[in-house]
Amino acid sequence: MKFLENKTVLITGGTGSFGKQFLKSLLVTKIAEIRVFSRDENKQDEMRSEIIDQRIKYFIGDIRDLQSITKATFNVDFIFHAAALKQVPSCEFHPLQAIQTNIIGTNNVFSAARHNNVKKTILLSTDKAVYPVNAMGLSKALAEKLMVSESKVEYFNLPLCATRYGNVLGSRGSIIPRFIQQIKNKTPITITHKNMTRFLMTLQDSSDLVLHALEHGNPGEILVQKAPSCYVTDLAKALCQLFNAPYEIKFIGVRHGEKLYETLISSEEMSSTTESGEYFTLKPDTRNINYESYLTEGQLSKNNNKSYSSDNTKLLNIEEIKDLLLKVDEVKENL
Repeated sequence: MKFLENKTVLITGGTGSFGKQFLKSLLVTKIAEIRVFSRDENKQDEMRSEIIDQRIKYFIGDIRDLQSITKATFNVDFIFHAAALKQVPSCEFHPLQAIQTNIIGTNNVFSAARHNNVKKTILLSTDKAVYPVNAMGLSKALAEKLMVSESKVEYFNLPLCATRYGNVLGSRGSIIPRFIQQIKNKTPITITHKNMTRFLMTLQDSSDLVLHALEHGNPGEILVQKAPSCYVTDLAKALCQLFNAPYEIKFIGVRHGEKLYETLISSEEMSSTTESGEYFTLKPDTRNINYESYLTEGQLSKNNNKSYSSDNTKLLNIEEIKDLLLKVDEVKENL
């Protein structure tokens, strides 16, 4: 990762699950400075005690406050924008808060990047931005649209790209800690629906995807890492086997804004998606609004591509899920 040598980077939401994992990935490089930007002083203090390295600098601030994020990005080479409201039910009850953070806050990050001539900014997005049915997904979908718009050469020409990924095992708010607690309490594992499937990624996978985007992503592109999925019931069963606990579940019904399966690439996007190794790249539509200057007879064709969803990718069996779970710190620490 020579492109990180002697560079200064900033991670918004840097005290979150991704931020901590990504910070550790950056520290093995010859990076000059890592700025951790978040609004939680207690988590910053905990991180300062846990990870001791003179290259880490801490900035208290909120992406909703343009002045604070602009000051923090002075002389920064790269921004990794991970700060967001991510919980689907809470965003359903407080959609205006999702708008303030995920849309307006993201626009503030882009404005700060423009003001300080940041070389590249990576927006972290989610599978819930595809065919969004909840406030969190809708707000992240608009954050992606902002990224594409701001990166258009003929308008704003900002060096922006995005990553899109599914559930990260062991991240804050994921189902793994809740399942483990229910197993320890000897209470039934609560699952919303028997047919629910979800993509699975480790925190390391999410870090690898972001670094891949930094090195290979072009303005306006959205990068996706290929990922397996599983039935949530099988995930619960695998955890019970690892903890040598009885498999007892209780179906509680689909929560506010929840879908049975998630999609990383829509069928409409597939027509402009390229594939390379373990990654997909969604190319932006670079046309301007004068469509008549682009369209000629025969250019339009029916899109027959299937979406890339958690119900049509590789579904892991119980043993494969257990192997993946053993890579998660939350699981290893409790076994």
